Amino acid sequence: MEEQILNLLMYTIPAVVTGVIAFLFFREHMTNESKRRHFLLTKDLQKESFPLRLQAYERMSLFLERIKPQSLLTRTSPTSSNKEDYENLLIATIEQEFEHNLTQQIYVSDQCWSIILAAKNATIQLIRKANMNEKTDSANKLREVVLTELMDKPAPSNAALSYIKKEVGEMW
Repeated sequence: MEEQILNLLMYTIPAVVTGVIAFLFFREHMTNESKRRHFLLTKDLQKESFPLRLQAYERMSLFLERIKPQSLLTRTSPTSSNKEDYENLLIATIEQEFEHNLTQQIYVSDQCWSIILAAKNATIQLIRKANMNEKTDSANKLREVVLTELMDKPAPSNAALSYIKKEVGEMW
């Protein structure tokens, strides 16, 4: 009886060890195959999304260039000498440009989008602050005060443009 159990164990143990090793190899192979498929799928998606992301960064750069006060004031002439009307026109122009590019946020990073929003809001604040200045008594004076303010410091959108350039550089 003992001899039969010993014979049974001599045949069973190698079979169990072989089965466990085969199972482990099979599991490892399936894990590697799954990772390989995921990598190839991600690579294909990146290949398709890269041009879209790059285009989004281009459009947001154009937006930031267009809302730079120097560019905005040159492009947007006052319709009257009323400084409040001109302030509202400038802010409406910025908001319209922003709304036109709103969908680009899905292609840029959250941090980049936050910086772009901050640049837009800082530009609007700059215009509002210039309008509240006691020297500002007309639309043309508002233009002058905004441009004078920017002589000492860079436009708010410059920092956002630098960040976009950095992010695009990291995409390569």
